[in-house]
Order: sequence, then C-alpha cells, then structure tokens
Amino acid sequence: MKLWSILGNSQMLDGGAMFGNVPRPMWEQWIPADAGNRIPLACRALLADGIAGKRVLFETGIGAFFEPKMRQRFGVVEDRHVLLDNLRAAGFSHTDIDVVVLSHLHFDHAGGLLSEWAEHGKPALLFPNATYVVSAACWERALDPHPRDRASFIPELQPLLEASGRLELVDGEYSKALGHAVRFHYSDGHTPGLMLAEIVGEHGHGGVVFCADLIPGRPWVHLPVTMGYDRYPELLIDEKRHFLGDMMARGVRLFFTHDTACAMASVQRDAKGRYSTDCEKPQLVAETL
Repeated sequence: MKLWSILGNSQMLDGGAMFGNVPRPMWEQWIPADAGNRIPLACRALLADGIAGKRVLFETGIGAFFEPKMRQRFGVVEDRHVLLDNLRAAGFSHTDIDVVVLSHLHFDHAGGLLSEWAEHGKPALLFPNATYVVSAACWERALDPHPRDRASFIPELQPLLEASGRLELVDGEYSKALGHAVRFHYSDGHTPGLMLAEIVGEHGHGGVVFCADLIPGRPWVHLPVTMGYDRYPELLIDEKRHFLGDMMARGVRLFFTHDTACAMASVQRDAKGRYSTDCEKPQLVAETL
C-alpha cells in the first residue's frame, strides 16, 4: 500500500475560533495570525492506493464550490479546485478513486466532492466511480442540523449523494466497502458521529489514522486545546485522551488535515502525561505502509 498527502483548497480562519479558550499570546506561538486575526489552515486529504485492492481518498477538503462572496466570507484562498490539480500531479484523476471516506459533512471536509462554482451552473458530484462512506450519525446531523452549525453544511450535497446510489452509511467499526482494512473510531465532541478512519497496520499496530477535527493539527494534540467550533469541549478532551492513548500504545501515526506544515506524525507522552508529536512529515509521496 502507498500513501499520498493531497492538499486541497486552503483557508484563513479566525485564530480565536480555532483555539477556543486558549489565549492569543499562547496560540500565536504555534500559528501566527495576520492583521485580521486569521490563521492559515490546510485542507489535506489522504490518498491510499491498495486498501483491499482499492484506491481510497480520505476526505476532499473545502473545494471550490462557493460563489465568490461566500468564498471570501469563509476565507477560501484559491478559486480553482486545488484537490483535483494535486491529484493529477500525483498521477491520478477523481475518476480513479474507488472509495471516498468522509469523517463528517462540514463543508471544509466534504466540499471537494462538488465541482467548481460556475456563474450559471449547478454543482455536480465528482468521483463518479466511488462509493461514498459516511457515518450514519453525521448523515442525520447534516439532514437536520442544529442552528449552531447549520451554516457548516452544504444543502445541495446530501440529495446528490443519495441520488448517486453509491452512498454507504456506517455505524460500526467497519464498512462493506473496505472490510477490516479500515477501522472506524467515533467522537461526538466536535459533531455527532465524527468518524476517524484508521488504516489498520499488521496485527493492529503501526497504521495511520485520519484525525479530522478531533485533532486538526499538532497544537490540538495538547489535551486542553479545543476549538470554538466544538460542541462539547470537555467531552472532546476526554475522547482525545482515550484516542491518543490508544494510538500511542499501538504505534498508529496521526494524519492531520488542517496543519499547513505537517501531514503525519507519531504521538508521544512525557512523564507528566502531556502529549506531543514526533517523527513529523510535511508530506507523503508514495509512502509505503
């Protein structure tokens, strides 16, 4: 199996929102802000070639479906579909993907499923040969969002996914599309049913897990650090403690979607129980698992 980190469209978002109750003098040491208090964020996907004989893309980033006014509002930097460009640079097309796994359906993780915005066009669903794997709880949340996170969803997306006939909803550890090669962990602190996909290593050790918004990047490995976007920060911290302990014990590496400088890292813990990262890799290019 080989792995690629595939960058999609990037964002600039409010640093205070991304770091919750962490004071700015602290979080600015990790990620400096611009004059508008915004920090740069990646929308990175993980491409795995050879999972159960399939080519699998974990997430699609924010994409380029927003019309210009909304693109500016949500800090999307590029006006083209960067994920498709970088898939091509790695030697693939969106038509080559057999399975797309989505941790949840917030637009910065699922928007890349849609074609670029066109002034007189409607969004079209990309990845025409792929099964779309989504957690059942995330699907229900997207169909009936809470007012607090309603703006995080794409109303046009769910009907398109359902009409494709290639949607698989998952509520357990494994999916039909990928069998026991990918194991799913769940978290409710950020959004109900957030699905964390682990590419399972030999005997359950040494794999890679897509951390999604449970741990968006290296600063959020620190247990007390949460986002203002999280529903239940205290629950998320408890979930993160259990998750990191499990990954460290089994030597599973962490894959980050929003960290601009690090795609994958190992997790470690010091004598005081504080988690941090080691063996950091800025990108993956045909990395062998």
